[in-house]
Amino acid sequence: MSILKVISPVDESVYAELKLHTSADIDRTLAKSVKAQKAWKALTIAERKPYIEKFITAFENAKERISEELTWQMGRPISQTPGEVAGTIERAKGMLTLAEKSLADVLVDEKPGFNRYIKREPLGVVFVVPAWNYPYLIAINTIVPALLAGNSVVLKHSAQTPLISERFADAFKEAGLPDGLFQYLFLSHTNTANVIRDERVQFVSFTGSVGGGHQIQKVAAERFIGVGLELGGKDPAYVCDNSNLDFTIANLVDGAFFNSGQSCCGIERIYVHESVYDKFVEGFVELTKQYKLGNPLNKETNMGPVAKRSGADTVINQIEAAIKAGATPLIDPKLFPETELGYNYLAPQVLVDVDHSMEVMTEESFGPVVGIMKVKSDEEALALMNDSEFGLTASIWTEDEEKAITIGNQVETGTWFMNRCDYLDPYLSWTGVKNTGRGCSLSALGYDQLTRPKSYHLRVETK
Repeated sequence: MSILKVISPVDESVYAELKLHTSADIDRTLAKSVKAQKAWKALTIAERKPYIEKFITAFENAKERISEELTWQMGRPISQTPGEVAGTIERAKGMLTLAEKSLADVLVDEKPGFNRYIKREPLGVVFVVPAWNYPYLIAINTIVPALLAGNSVVLKHSAQTPLISERFADAFKEAGLPDGLFQYLFLSHTNTANVIRDERVQFVSFTGSVGGGHQIQKVAAERFIGVGLELGGKDPAYVCDNSNLDFTIANLVDGAFFNSGQSCCGIERIYVHESVYDKFVEGFVELTKQYKLGNPLNKETNMGPVAKRSGADTVINQIEAAIKAGATPLIDPKLFPETELGYNYLAPQVLVDVDHSMEVMTEESFGPVVGIMKVKSDEEALALMNDSEFGLTASIWTEDEEKAITIGNQVETGTWFMNRCDYLDPYLSWTGVKNTGRGCSLSALGYDQLTRPKSYHLRVETK
């Protein structure tokens, strides 16, 4: 019997031990999923929606347990984990609102003697493989719209946050969702691949590393099924000469260091116009020094440990390599004695005198470090923002909306923000370019990858 052990970053203890599912378990789960989906598909969208509404209520009622478990599993402060519950509900409600219009039949121009339309058919069984850093938010992006579209869902969550699967299952059970429509599996890498290869699975949604995305796509390519991939990011911000500096500093510090920098769309590199550079850096550093690193179970803590030792290693190595190459660190780690709590407790770091020869400015950090570069012009900032293999989000900080749109039209990214960052709006598409992946979730367009078009061409006059 293979056991999955969840090592908590809070104190590096074993927080949970779970039995990995076997090939026989997988077969039973998928058979049940196929059977449940056939009946679910026959319901109208209006008949499916009440189950999701009841799920939202049940999920919200469990927010205290969800929040504490989440802190133990991945280290986010207990003062902040309830925000993930709220965000999950916001996205679920957004996709509920969009469902009927997004899934309605597509009508074409009238033609005498014919009825013609395109129906959006559910795919069947949707396999969801989310990441650990925002485990509920990432998973809900696919789970709710997949169910509303008439699919069944099998969830394989990250080995760092597997208990999320059980909390989702609890809420769906309390909502009365028909048995088999939502199920979960604890799987090895080998069995995850085996699920993707199974003919009963019709779509895979994966959030994780670029390497993981390549493996998922390689396995899925053995079959003709759809794959949604949200992978790496190195999201930039450009601070213009006419930005509201106090507002910009507050938001970019938060965008860089919230969740200990472990955000898919967190700020990882900042370009600042030379006319405001010194003032920006001074304010950014002073605000960063105010973070309270510590045990995430303490309510006064607003920065906890990074989730994994491997993640801590990446950040430490990038900082050391950048300093060796000429970067200047502006935060003295001694200001944060809480780093002695454990290996994963990293002080936030701000680096200047950086450039794109350094990995800290080009490779995903996914931790509490950010590099700041001085630029002379919009053109230089644009070139640097696009000098990346990734393209999830990017932001500009300016009081000039026309400038924001002009530059935004040239930035290679999935989402372009003005005076905002590190946020997903459920009414806007969530997508990326280049090595950030492929596919689209959320918004009305998010339903497209979870359905297939089926054309109806009906000749009604035969005389």
